[in-house]
Amino acid sequence: MSARNRLRLMVTGTSGQVGWELLRSLAPLGDVVAADRSRMDLSDPDAIRRTIRDIRPDVLVNPAAWTAVDRAEAEPDAAAAINAVAPGIMAEECRRLDALLVHYSTDFVFDDSRTEPWTEDDETAPLNVYGATKLAGERAVLQVGARHLVLRTSWVYSLRGNNFRLC
Repeated sequence: MSARNRLRLMVTGTSGQVGWELLRSLAPLGDVVAADRSRMDLSDPDAIRRTIRDIRPDVLVNPAAWTAVDRAEAEPDAAAAINAVAPGIMAEECRRLDALLVHYSTDFVFDDSRTEPWTEDDETAPLNVYGATKLAGERAVLQVGARHLVLRTSWVYSLRGNNFRLC
């Protein structure tokens, strides 16, 4: 495949655990462009639009999030800007470019009322600001109508960053 025909992927949140791992794992698929905080401020809608328009990705992979669950309770507007508003803007830009948006969400969109695995069709009921803002981000992506895939994750760990300890 010539360089001109290679898939162009943009990955947000590349200083985080999931984004950092995605940079490495997506590399064989095409040209991967990292969009960490220094390149794209997710709390600034104009910066999001400008960066996506400059990069012109075929696929935008968005694992970036406000993940400080406890801090989100004290700073709900900041959490909402990154978890709820930014994904909707990304979806709008992807629709404009006819790009695919792969958006990462969380199992925090559910309450903790069951022991069986959740399915995508189960009723959501976030118990905190973090879960509510992530659910709002999912809904924003769906509402825009861009090509998209929403993935809900749980218990993220990697070779770097803060991980779970088994003690």
